[in-house]
Amino acid sequence: MTITNAQPIPLWSGETPGISTAEPPFQPTITPYVLNGATPGGCVIVCPGGAYVGRAPHEGEPIALALNDRGIAACVCDYRVAPYRHPYPLLDAQRAIRWVRANAAQLNVDPAAVGILGFSAGGHLVSTAGTHYDTGRVDGDELDRQSCRPDAIVLCYPVISFGEFGHVGSKNNLLGENPPEVLVQSLSNETQVTADTPPAFLWHTADDPGVLVQNSLLFAQALSAHGVPYELHVYRSGRHGLGLAPEFPHIATWMDLCAEWLKEIGF
Repeated sequence: MTITNAQPIPLWSGETPGISTAEPPFQPTITPYVLNGATPGGCVIVCPGGAYVGRAPHEGEPIALALNDRGIAACVCDYRVAPYRHPYPLLDAQRAIRWVRANAAQLNVDPAAVGILGFSAGGHLVSTAGTHYDTGRVDGDELDRQSCRPDAIVLCYPVISFGEFGHVGSKNNLLGENPPEVLVQSLSNETQVTADTPPAFLWHTADDPGVLVQNSLLFAQALSAHGVPYELHVYRSGRHGLGLAPEFPHIATWMDLCAEWLKEIGF
């Protein structure tokens, strides 16, 4: 397979699992934004937000290019959203991690430095990938034999919980109406953190009206309780869905802070 920068590549070869469970069918893709360098570096997979019903363009390619500007390779994952339901977005995110590892040599990427970053509902997807993973499967294709545990997770004003502080729209779009309580609990990811959860970088605004800051606080509290390294930034005020936040210079510092954090942990 030839990998071309900024050109989308289907995540799945052959039949995409669950492709026929929604109409019209959607083929998830991964779009690489890689760097040339003397030695392989880290790579961050970007998952735009959109309440599990869309994928916001300003939270995709612009984020990958901003990471490139700071010396970090990136890929944008266009994962499935409603009318597709769980587990298909998660399977796409896990597949993206496996894909990067399997193609690390062509991407000039260190397979031991593969992170994943998401906004809002994309942040929920990332927190799910960071708490629900395996070290490789033997019942699939060559890519499935790769681990889908990310080496770092970056959570930008994320949906984390489907409990008291959760985002009802994201929950309904992902799980449908009246899902089983055991499923709701398993995807309230503040309850799924363990000592093996990857290190995390989180940022939120304190008065975010769309996704309450308690989502980030609950996840950070769980990380702290399990001894998982994390960095949390809560900005005083700002609307939901800021992306790079170019109109808010103070909040826009998050990208530089995140890039420095990634480099400190080996990216």
